[in-house]
Amino acid sequence: ASGEVDIVVGTHALLSNGMSFKYLGLLTIDEEQRFGVNQKERLKLICNCVDVLTLSATPIPRTLQMSLSGIRDTSTIRSPPPMRKPTISYVQEFDEMLIKDAIERELAREGQCYYVVPRISQLTEANEMLERICPSLRVIQAHGRMARGTAEDNVASFAEGNFDV
Repeated sequence: ASGEVDIVVGTHALLSNGMSFKYLGLLTIDEEQRFGVNQKERLKLICNCVDVLTLSATPIPRTLQMSLSGIRDTSTIRSPPPMRKPTISYVQEFDEMLIKDAIERELAREGQCYYVVPRISQLTEANEMLERICPSLRVIQAHGRMARGTAEDNVASFAEGNFDV
């Protein structure tokens, strides 16, 4: 860590134990949801007294809760990319019929839905509920414990329009 480099762009490899920084002033994390618990704990060690900018189109539930409760500052980019349909968000108590209506409304406007589950262990139950309330849905999952490349392939397949949720 001689301080000769001003900007480093990299992958999770930057979090390895052999990596050190002379002066780290800003850490920018893109796609926060791709970081697991171990990587976030390592970030805490590296980033003590460092400004952190976290970017995510789909914030994980914990991050969303922290921002809604005021623990974490949040900013929103309000201008979507060209051709992107606007996102409509609600915070309400769990209601299967509300979920069904929201999914059907989104599909009627030729959109897609994210259904975020706070724990991987709850995915099977959530998938079963989605299949029960909307039997024709094309559902795919992506999470951090999938085999290497599987989550990325699933997200790409979703982005290509092969799945509804």
